[in-house]
Amino acid sequence: MDRFEELKKKYDSVLVMIKQRGVRLSNLHVDNNKLFMKGAAPSQQIKNEIWDEIKRVDAAWPDVSCDLAVDESLPQPAPPAPRTYTVKPGDSLWKIAQQHYGKGALYPKIIEANPGKLKDDKSVIHPGDVLVVPEI
Repeated sequence: MDRFEELKKKYDSVLVMIKQRGVRLSNLHVDNNKLFMKGAAPSQQIKNEIWDEIKRVDAAWPDVSCDLAVDESLPQPAPPAPRTYTVKPGDSLWKIAQQHYGKGALYPKIIEANPGKLKDDKSVIHPGDVLVVPEI
């Protein structure tokens, strides 16, 4: 696999986010053994989200160079669809929160995000129920 394909694979989640968030890329190539990305984001927030994802992939980011300007004339992307989870046998709100947040005690966030299905921590969930699991 050549270096360009190797780096595109490593930073695939960044490239997917770039597409989803309406970032316009003008350059994407390898320069000095680094993946070089240049373009414009529709807002400072989206630019920051792209950088957060780069740092999530590799906190030191030694093999990527990303030069993003902010161009507010670019169309703003539609808000992302809420993340959902289909309840499986043996699940509890605590287990679902543990799986998604790394902390079961955050299960009230799931209750708040599902007012039509869950009223409180005594609400019963059943296999097949589809719950919104909000980002925190």
